Amino acid sequence: MNILLKFIRSNVKRILSFLIFASIVFILFLGYAFLEKLFEVNTIMLSLFAVAIIQVFVLQYFLKNQLKNDVTRGNLAARVSELKNTLEATERLAEHKSIYLANMSYEIRTPLSTVMGMLNMLGQTELDGDQQAQVEIAQYSSKHLLQLVNMVTNNAEVDAGALKLNLMAIDLESDLTRLFKVFEYQAWEKSLEFEYKFLSEEKDKFLVLGDSARIQQVLINLINNAIKFTNSGKISIIIDQTVGIDDDQIITFYIKDTGIGMKPEEVRSIFDDSEKAYDASLMRDYRGGGIGLSISHQLVKLMGGELKLETKENEGSTFYFSLQLKKTLNVKTEAEELQPVLQDKFNVLVAEDNRMNQKVIKFLLERQGADCTFVKNGLEALELYKILDFDMVFMDIYMPDMDGYEATKSIQKTQKYLTAKTPIIGVSASAFEEDITNAKLAGIDDFLSKPIEVEKLKKLLIKHSKKESSA
Repeated sequence: MNILLKFIRSNVKRILSFLIFASIVFILFLGYAFLEKLFEVNTIMLSLFAVAIIQVFVLQYFLKNQLKNDVTRGNLAARVSELKNTLEATERLAEHKSIYLANMSYEIRTPLSTVMGMLNMLGQTELDGDQQAQVEIAQYSSKHLLQLVNMVTNNAEVDAGALKLNLMAIDLESDLTRLFKVFEYQAWEKSLEFEYKFLSEEKDKFLVLGDSARIQQVLINLINNAIKFTNSGKISIIIDQTVGIDDDQIITFYIKDTGIGMKPEEVRSIFDDSEKAYDASLMRDYRGGGIGLSISHQLVKLMGGELKLETKENEGSTFYFSLQLKKTLNVKTEAEELQPVLQDKFNVLVAEDNRMNQKVIKFLLERQGADCTFVKNGLEALELYKILDFDMVFMDIYMPDMDGYEATKSIQKTQKYLTAKTPIIGVSASAFEEDITNAKLAGIDDFLSKPIEVEKLKKLLIKHSKKESSA
């Protein structure tokens, strides 16, 4: 019966046309029967009356459905308009959120760059044991703050769907040890034990091909949560590199804590939006915790693994995931003594409007063998470039009078640049994908984000120096 009704509803116009045609044929037939006196008059009249009744009911049914369809169309149109308005409002909100996040990142990174640079300079001076320890703690705390900024901005990129892996040869033990040292101080502030182990059975320790930044992003999210949700006890991290399959290495990461654990219903939704994963009372008690779990799940999946969780309420949680990474032909070697990467005279023009940042950049560049000349805006950079010879230009993006984009374009129009092709490096605390894209469009050769990482600075100096040196 339901099938018949559905068939009738889907073919209303066709059925109605057929009934009208049939009614006309039947009425003509009754007229012919009346003229030829084939039936009695009463019979013909009853038949006409029956046809009229049927047509009334059919017409009523059709009009009722037509009215219902009109109402439905009106409701749908109103709903579509409402959804369109909601979508536009959401897009505006997302845009405002993105702008706010970019501004927040820039405002934090700029002074943080100065703090980290000055601490680095202070650490190079003659300090007693207690002073050295205090500087070291301050350095790790500032690195932790930088990690939190990176976590927010990187997670926002993943939320926006800007997922892209950057595979390179990485030494996980070396890279992650520096990362774990930062969290060691964070755990110490909460009187928690903190330990990390690297398990390996191979005699020759090969490097692996992977995205170190994305791996660290996942670990930052998970370890930060582990510390936030643990009031007493211990945080344990194990990196198991004991399984090798031909040219691949299976690396499993374990993050264990003795924290509050989770309820079964929380576990079921743990990789959903973090706002849904925890109730409001929990977030009030553990401010800043519980973020990045959905992001971490997406990143691990992107790298070919799956993020797993084992937990028991009031006893703790263990997050773990495995990645299958290709081994490289490069074997790890002992770290060499740090030396300047620039052996020959190398003149650098630095456009930077912040005096404290000037000191930091000067310190970092001179340690690598560069001679620095500073200007405070793009206009001065352009005029000085025309007069003096430089091997490289470090251009801050956001400056008064003339920003880094315009200064770069103006420099590239000069006859000197057309001959020398001087490398121009963009420098900014705002390091979103949009900033990097705009820098490329402006003709900037490379991009360096603040706080400046020494290793990235070295690579850029080696890459763009006239005669490449090795560290």
